[in-house]
Amino acid sequence: MISSTHSLAEIQRRIDEVKRFLSITLSIANAHTVEFYTHDVWSRFVAVPPQDVLLTVSSFGEQQGAPKHRAKEQARTTFGFCDDTKRLVDTQELMQAAKAHSLPGLGVCMSRDQLLQLLRESSKEQGSELEPNEFMNSKKSHEVQCMSEVVACLAQRCRVKQVIDVGSGKGYLSSFLSLQYGLRVYGIDSSSTNTHGAQERNRKLKKFSRAYQKHSKAVKASQAEASPSRQEELVQTKPAGTNVDDDVLWSGTVSQEEKEDVSTGSSDVSVEADRHSEPHPEAEELFLSALSVDPVRTTPPSQLSAEERERRKRENLERKERNRADGANTVFSPLTSYVTAETELRELIDELEDAVMVGLHTCGDLAPSTLRMFVAKPELTAVCSVGCCYHLLSEEFDPAGQECLASVCGLPLSQYVREQSWFCGRNARMSACLALERVALGQGIQMESLFYRAVLHVILRDHYSSFKSEKRVGNVYSKAKSFVDYVRRALRRLELDESKLSDRDVQGYHDTYRPRMNEMHAFNMLKVALAPCIEGLILLDRLCYLKEQDLSFSALVQLFDPLLSPRCYAVVGLKSYQDRNS
Repeated sequence: MISSTHSLAEIQRRIDEVKRFLSITLSIANAHTVEFYTHDVWSRFVAVPPQDVLLTVSSFGEQQGAPKHRAKEQARTTFGFCDDTKRLVDTQELMQAAKAHSLPGLGVCMSRDQLLQLLRESSKEQGSELEPNEFMNSKKSHEVQCMSEVVACLAQRCRVKQVIDVGSGKGYLSSFLSLQYGLRVYGIDSSSTNTHGAQERNRKLKKFSRAYQKHSKAVKASQAEASPSRQEELVQTKPAGTNVDDDVLWSGTVSQEEKEDVSTGSSDVSVEADRHSEPHPEAEELFLSALSVDPVRTTPPSQLSAEERERRKRENLERKERNRADGANTVFSPLTSYVTAETELRELIDELEDAVMVGLHTCGDLAPSTLRMFVAKPELTAVCSVGCCYHLLSEEFDPAGQECLASVCGLPLSQYVREQSWFCGRNARMSACLALERVALGQGIQMESLFYRAVLHVILRDHYSSFKSEKRVGNVYSKAKSFVDYVRRALRRLELDESKLSDRDVQGYHDTYRPRMNEMHAFNMLKVALAPCIEGLILLDRLCYLKEQDLSFSALVQLFDPLLSPRCYAVVGLKSYQDRNS
């Protein structure tokens, strides 16, 4: 039995710590950038100059003696906020508190290597692993490589052969698990476009995999017979810039058309492959190189028409028949279905056995639904869930009164947090999606587009009565050549009379607010600093939910490099035999 590293009581204490911190600071994360100037956001929340905030944030953690910036009045503070005015007066205190209340600061996560060490029953290698520099240039291949080994170890630990990939998208993870680890994978996605594409990509990858394995055996046999001097000669005559693997991969066995099929084919899933328990390193490198395009994640509709449900049912039945015709070697099956916690897996999968449930960047409520399903279904032995798109989560205690049944809301998930009626807010959840590590390197936030939108809001307030219109400006910024052009395009998009303002009037707004752009920049950097704490609370709520079920094992695990994949944490759980049969 694997013992969990943190008890339920410990996780609850960490949740309380983060909630206390966010109860003071969450107002910054929930401030809307569009209303930055119309609501005078900077003066309402911050009492220090923007340049001081930027200097402190940029230098924090780089040097021990980071500059300490505090407002002139020496007031009592909590996490850098004045207890009386509720405004930020000590940026360094806030930064230190934010770091302490992030998941790394709380010390509640384990590394991927620690998890693998716990899962493996012996020191026997589970297959070759690529060096980081072989896959780090591709976000998706990094995620697939890192997660697939964990899932394979979970399956081995639970002694199961089936994997259910929820929100499987174009089938990258599913294909890799089936082709490299011989697992029987069912990829479920709400988009029929994704599942059709996944099936086609999987067919092409399978075709190439067979050809590659056959040729690879022949090459190895010929190399074994060749003398050492002959082998050296073969290497020396290779073109510059290639390696042995390149020659093996692309020699005459596979046509250029087939190569292009693998790298550019769309993706769904109906794959046959020879079963093998350990991955072939060269084939693994080839497969990963084909994953350069991220899958398209479409937000599933909350309701489907009767006609659409019937159409999807027919598609799934037809796909099942094709899989049966392919025979036992078919190890990847794509299914189109909108999944909730109440979904009956046996209605989708006739051959359902005990299985591991996984989700790689499942959007919004799908991640908590995956955890609920794992708890409710005795046939699910383990779960590995990496969520994303926190802004799409539904909240049970939304004061706006949006309809959300307690059984299906994504936040909160645990009974402990629900009892406290915790509410986060959409803007704060949107802030949780910011990537601190990337922003620290100068990536991520497009300040000019945010500035343009906020000044446009001032213009709409001053000259149009419909500035609170539900119509959205959309991607106007990407097409605009200047601020004046941006405003003109936006007014036309909003169907407003642009003749009210001359170009000079429009430019005047830009010139008036341009000196205050650093306020917006500094404020957004504060949001970035708070992002890991908001994400941390969301994930701690999910971990607490699993802890409340008294499972054999549950933990938060950092699976990915946050620079490559900002949503890098997985919620992992395993049931004991008694859990599965209770």
